[in-house]
Amino acid sequence: MRWVLMAVVFVLSAACATPPGGSTDRPAGVEVLGTLPHDTGAFTQGLELVDGVLYEGTGLEGQSSLRRVDPGTGEVERRVELPQPLFGEGITVVDDRVWQLTWRDGVAIEWDRDTLEEVRRVTYEGEGWGLCRDGGRLVMSDGSDELTFRDPGSFAVTGSVAVRRDGQPVTRLNELECVGGQVWANVWQTDEVVRIDPADGRVTATVDLGVLRPDDVPASDVLNGIAAVPGTDEFLVTGKNWPTIFRVRFTTG
Repeated sequence: MRWVLMAVVFVLSAACATPPGGSTDRPAGVEVLGTLPHDTGAFTQGLELVDGVLYEGTGLEGQSSLRRVDPGTGEVERRVELPQPLFGEGITVVDDRVWQLTWRDGVAIEWDRDTLEEVRRVTYEGEGWGLCRDGGRLVMSDGSDELTFRDPGSFAVTGSVAVRRDGQPVTRLNELECVGGQVWANVWQTDEVVRIDPADGRVTATVDLGVLRPDDVPASDVLNGIAAVPGTDEFLVTGKNWPTIFRVRFTTG
């Protein structure tokens, strides 16, 4: 991959304080390993790297899309538009398919992973925000403090868990990435990414990625987009309409 390497380490000392009685939420830092160009027209809602292909879902009514992106150059190799008025949200890859949520349309679209042709649609109740695959199940967020588990074939609900940090609900859980039996989630309208144990909903780490925010992007272009790099402990992260994708390593305790 043609990454611009950077020898920069940001240590985040104020990620969280330990409250009386102790905490399982560990402060974390972020090490920037490289950068990649990102389409500033991409209102990023979902990001996933599989078999050397970076899949990206974008949002906004009339601008929503699903894309195949070259992870070495940032070039969009293929793009399909969602029909209006669908507002695209999170994505995840399941075998030869890609699931893509919509925000308030109550529809999940299943795409062919290679051709990006629509295969089918299923309906669900409530809002769709983030989506990832955790082994034999999907994990979905809806902007609340709850993660919903779904069958990867039928999309039927199989369970749920409430997310808590030091005993308090964590809401606005947005773009998700499942890796190593844990769920990483962007917290909408913040620069935070949290690591969640899906077994009980506990937040076990918090990373403040505010140091990555480009100086020239408006506050409305929030951090959103996290993809694990297979075979490593690294991630790709970006934001809505950001000019850059960052390759990073989270340094948790």
